[in-house]
Amino acid sequence: MSAHQGTETADAGVTTGFLARRLGVSPTTLRSWDRRYGLGPAVRADGHHRRWSPDDVAMVQEMCRLTAVGLPPAEAARAAKEAARRGRVAVSPLLAARTRAGVRIPERSAMTAPRPGTVGSRSGTGLPLGDVGQDCRGLARAAVRLDALAVQEQLAAAVRSHGLTRAWEEVMVPTLRAVGRKWESSGDRYVEVEHLLSWHVSATLRHVYVSAAGHAAHATASPVLLACLPDEQHTLPLEALNAALAERRVPVLTLGGAVPPEALMATVRRVGPPAVVLWSQSRSTANPPLARHIAATRWGVRGARTRSQVLLSGPGWGEQSGPGLLRPRHLAEALRLITAPDHRPDDDSAPVT
Repeated sequence: MSAHQGTETADAGVTTGFLARRLGVSPTTLRSWDRRYGLGPAVRADGHHRRWSPDDVAMVQEMCRLTAVGLPPAEAARAAKEAARRGRVAVSPLLAARTRAGVRIPERSAMTAPRPGTVGSRSGTGLPLGDVGQDCRGLARAAVRLDALAVQEQLAAAVRSHGLTRAWEEVMVPTLRAVGRKWESSGDRYVEVEHLLSWHVSATLRHVYVSAAGHAAHATASPVLLACLPDEQHTLPLEALNAALAERRVPVLTLGGAVPPEALMATVRRVGPPAVVLWSQSRSTANPPLARHIAATRWGVRGARTRSQVLLSGPGWGEQSGPGLLRPRHLAEALRLITAPDHRPDDDSAPVT
């Protein structure tokens, strides 16, 4: 912030606009909470915007946390005020630093003002979430206010409550898509929200994988191979499938993003995977000839040669299909196809490619 914007006294606090943006709620929501539940600034100066002290902010943060996990607003407000009275809530370091410094944050700036003709989301996050559950909205709110600990808590709670597959499809994916749409439509705003959310989703998925893999017996079967197409960097869907397979004790080998064709083919020949999952986020990264080549590749000893099932995963594939090519539309379907009884044809007469 430039110097000419100035500072105020050390106990000035932050404005309603700044606090709303930081917490991922609308200023109208904060004012409504104040009117309905008495959840407002303890001190108000005549002729000035309302200022929220660190204690006020801590109380509202607790309100956000409780409503995000599904507590009714009235009950959450009572609990937040009681926790604040007993000194059991703490303000985030960023807000505490801003408030102690007395930094004056304008109620609205050109950066945060809504564009003409746009309609705010009813989700309280500014994100186009649509019809989603409370845990999805709670995750979105935590991400928008850049509350890393709350994001991680929400993700872990979703996995505990729903299991990995439902948490991915009903909580993580809708929130990631909403952030992506907001980023694309708002001139590169919300980039930091998308990065924060993606990082913590990846951390959650890898934690599930590591926990499951640590309890699995040493695998003797060939692993399922997961890889992104060349030039494809979107790895989160493969990380979700990787974790879900590990939970089911299915051996899995994940190569990650942008795997060169030569490396992918070399791995197929070396490992002999029962299934190969190829992820493509956009049509520009889909590679049908490579997929068909993998599906036609036979491997194994003479007399027992076989080939891999190839799963074309991701929106980049469109309606692609063909011999040996499967087209799962979501995580649950991919799991079903991979873990179903193996019907790959043996082909002793075909040359090893």
